[in-house]
Amino acid sequence: MSPELLLKEANGLRETIVSDRRYLHSHPGTGFDIQDTVDFVKKQLTDMGYEPVDCGRAGLVALAGGKREGKVFLLRADMDALPMREESGEDFAAQNGRMHACGHDMHTAMLLGAARLLKQHEDEIEGTVKLMFQPAEEIFEGSHDMLDAGLLENPHVDKALMIHVMAGMPFSPGTVIVSPPGVTAPGADIFEIKVQGKGVHGSMPNMGIDPLNAAAHILIALQEIQTRELGLNERAVLTIGTMNAGTAPNVIPDSVVMGGSIRTFDEETRAFMKQRLTEIAEGTAHTFRASAEVTFKSGCPCLFNDKELSADALRYVKELLGTGNAYSAEELSAMSENKKVSGSAGSEDFAYISQEVPSIMLALAAGQPQKGYSYPQHHPMVRFDEAALTNGSAVYAYTAIRWLEEHKSETDL
Repeated sequence: MSPELLLKEANGLRETIVSDRRYLHSHPGTGFDIQDTVDFVKKQLTDMGYEPVDCGRAGLVALAGGKREGKVFLLRADMDALPMREESGEDFAAQNGRMHACGHDMHTAMLLGAARLLKQHEDEIEGTVKLMFQPAEEIFEGSHDMLDAGLLENPHVDKALMIHVMAGMPFSPGTVIVSPPGVTAPGADIFEIKVQGKGVHGSMPNMGIDPLNAAAHILIALQEIQTRELGLNERAVLTIGTMNAGTAPNVIPDSVVMGGSIRTFDEETRAFMKQRLTEIAEGTAHTFRASAEVTFKSGCPCLFNDKELSADALRYVKELLGTGNAYSAEELSAMSENKKVSGSAGSEDFAYISQEVPSIMLALAAGQPQKGYSYPQHHPMVRFDEAALTNGSAVYAYTAIRWLEEHKSETDL
């Protein structure tokens, strides 16, 4: 496979990939409620000659290649948006109170572009490329749902790759950063704490039990886990993001509902944080005569990058894009100050797949601050540079083709 040819073909698809991205961006759905997106992706794949198959509640799978015996390489794109109103100012901005503020529309459009490239070279694929279009990444449920539906079988997946666009990076759009071996995205747990008190008139607090007072003390007490109960190398973040109670300023409410998240980089710390959160919430509430119930909702484990696949992917993207447009994490750390990029603490439910098969996560630069792309992911004004799209499609396709080509002799081992 000629990297020059594939990159040229990807650039030739630019208008189509951009058009796909803009449609997806202007028609966002959240969680598993993404039927418009699913219908669009299914139609595009069908028109290309694929036979997409439903997988789980709102996922799609399609197969490229399979004409030659070989291994199976999975490429993943997530399709869901966030429940927030868009303020990006783009002509194609969403109007339905939802927004692709994390770039999943970019991912889906890039994988559709890769599907077109793979179809053009289907006779050359030494094995099978499995295309995974996933819902509900933002709530950490879509990947697990597709796994339960048999994602990794029929045919059995040997390796897996995901790409995530990154806004606000100082690199030219389309630059790729290959994750190092090991954990690069923390495990996450979303939780809710319901503090139950006893409502009463605001002038008579002694006659009731103030759940807001208890909740305030719980919020402060939870911060002590990080500062006093974790070691120097035990990285974790605990955030309370919502606290809802009451409807009137002169009434002490019956209850308070707090919502938050935990991020950790190993399963032992994750379990400890969950245990102590529950103990502190319940104990603190009891101190103030209230009670607390902790419920853990969605979550995901740590994302683990395979050592060999990390090295292979770095070699492939440098072949494709050149050394000035592809970097390892080690190379980034050795670069000058103005090129340093701070790591992300965002979790990623591709982690469920990385726990099952050797996997790799790639970051794709998609917006330089000095060119007006200064807002971060999940901000209502975030914008992504569409100049990154063709590189993303080419990286998806080329990495899968090259890995299958290099490992075809292992098929019967």
